[in-house]
Amino acid sequence: MKPSRITVSKDRKTLTVQFEGVGGEAETHEVEAELLRVRSPSAEVQGHSPEQRVLVYGKRDVGIMKLHPIGNYAIRIEFDDLHNTGIFTWPFLLELGRNKEAEWATYEAELAAAGRSRDPVRLK
Repeated sequence: MKPSRITVSKDRKTLTVQFEGVGGEAETHEVEAELLRVRSPSAEVQGHSPEQRVLVYGKRDVGIMKLHPIGNYAIRIEFDDLHNTGIFTWPFLLELGRNKEAEWATYEAELAAAGRSRDPVRLK
């Protein structure tokens, strides 16, 4: 299922994806750039197995610089921290949008367990 519309907010912090006809009705999901970045489907973040997944932290302020279409099935998102290797398929974006609250809760629990923060690391 291909989205009918994809937009980036003016502040570059939110991606809005609209899917038409999902279950008979349109679905629109707003997903924060930070969540897209930390859950990027790239091998750099996900690894090549679940055990290799990397906990990405300090991305509260990350923004979206550019969207690149990938065929008729996905987009590649270029973030302002220069990460640009994730291929975000339509099903991935739909599921992330539908499960956003659970993904946030899981991510925040992972950060707490690792003693990390969403806030960028500041040099002293």
